[in-house]
Amino acid sequence: MSTDERPNILWICADQQRFDSLGVYGNPWVETPNLDRLAEDGVLFDHAYVQSPVCTPSRVSFLTGRYPRTTRVRQNGQSIPPDERVVPRILADSGYTCGLVGKLHLSAARPRPDRPAEPRINDGYSWLSWSHQPPPYAAQAAMDWPTNSYTNWLRARGVEFERETHPETDEVQIGLDEEHQHTTWCAETATEFVEVMAGFPQPWLLSVNFYDPHHPFDPPKELLDRYVDIVDDLPLPNYVPGELDTKPQFQRWHHEGVYRGARTIAYPDRSDREHRIMRAAYWAMIDLLDRQIGRILEALDRTGQRENTIVVFQADHGELLGDHGLYLKGPHFYDPAVRVPLILNWPAGLPSGRRIGSLVELVDLAPTLLEAVGAAPEPGVQGRSLWPVINGTIPDAEHRDDVYSESYNAGGIHEGERAYVTMIRSAEHKIVVAHGHSGAVAGELYDLVDDPGENVNRWDDPAYGDLKMRMLHRMVDRMAMTADPLPVRDDVW
Repeated sequence: MSTDERPNILWICADQQRFDSLGVYGNPWVETPNLDRLAEDGVLFDHAYVQSPVCTPSRVSFLTGRYPRTTRVRQNGQSIPPDERVVPRILADSGYTCGLVGKLHLSAARPRPDRPAEPRINDGYSWLSWSHQPPPYAAQAAMDWPTNSYTNWLRARGVEFERETHPETDEVQIGLDEEHQHTTWCAETATEFVEVMAGFPQPWLLSVNFYDPHHPFDPPKELLDRYVDIVDDLPLPNYVPGELDTKPQFQRWHHEGVYRGARTIAYPDRSDREHRIMRAAYWAMIDLLDRQIGRILEALDRTGQRENTIVVFQADHGELLGDHGLYLKGPHFYDPAVRVPLILNWPAGLPSGRRIGSLVELVDLAPTLLEAVGAAPEPGVQGRSLWPVINGTIPDAEHRDDVYSESYNAGGIHEGERAYVTMIRSAEHKIVVAHGHSGAVAGELYDLVDDPGENVNRWDDPAYGDLKMRMLHRMVDRMAMTADPLPVRDDVW
């Protein structure tokens, strides 16, 4: 048992999980009792937004508390600069033992014979069990570097990684049995860390970075089978035919499956049955995630560490899942792409059953966790601590007037085109600006009171002209405020 009174931190991050994929967020189809209970006994945030709709910029952002443009990591395939300070590094410097299980993705992570699996800065992780994702990836045999712990775990069990194509759609794969899944490996390895650290005096931070429910959609058969008899009852994606005609051109390219530089799913080529099967497969992956997270939480209870452990559950970004005629991710800022689940649970230090409607950003996590453990504020952090709104010292609505997210060339779209897109979302409106876009429509404007599904673009609606100008003014202000606060000013001149 730790003799240091500072709390442990179990920081769980799912990959590509949208906000409405848990029972506690109102999803009646999934089975997520462990995460639902974690929220009911802790603090649930209804409107948490990522700062980028793709992996690496978002992960670097929430681990530093800084915006993607500030960290200089604006797209997948870039690597975090060595002078950036992430939360595990800060805590390791103050005596924490910091571990990581699963994906890291703070640097370029594509297999090449002339470089390591994923170059690392001094990130503070002294205990590492790394696996970017399960194999295979694209046309390559595997993400199979010698340091891929999941692949080595399968080998030790005598298990060969394989998937079987679903009989009704090639966009769904039947994955390994639950006991051999990447998510199961993550949970088993995390449980070992929790059990070992119970015997040491120093506090710890463990990042558990699951790959689920990231595509390809490949749940174990036993979990997908739960949806077989109800698949035709599942809702179709939120898509109004023709809605993309009034939106930036690159959304139509994505819709048609010609999104350059990324594998996408051509929405028009799929039947209603296929759309529902893909949704069922995605939710089955959520069910798997919940079951395995339950194992880690049980280990905290069993080892007597639950009371003084901060558990964070979040995702790095969402999944469009066919909404607006789009799948997966890209330079798109609909709520399913940038709004994610966020739960904080700490029996010794957080209220139970608190549901917060404030607009919050994931950059707010870094200052919140640093404050919780008594670490000195970092001068480069741009997020705002969530403690005032958690403790009720300020009303929910006063934490932020709006949330900001950005995509600077973070995904290929079409030959000769680049997507530089920024978003501002207030409680009632959302504006998305496609900077330098050559198409007829240069942005999106949504009235979230009358159109919560974001189907009707008011960008060119004269009745919304004044609102558009006010939202553009907000956008300029927020972009200006992402300027790096470093280096610290030393004097008046």
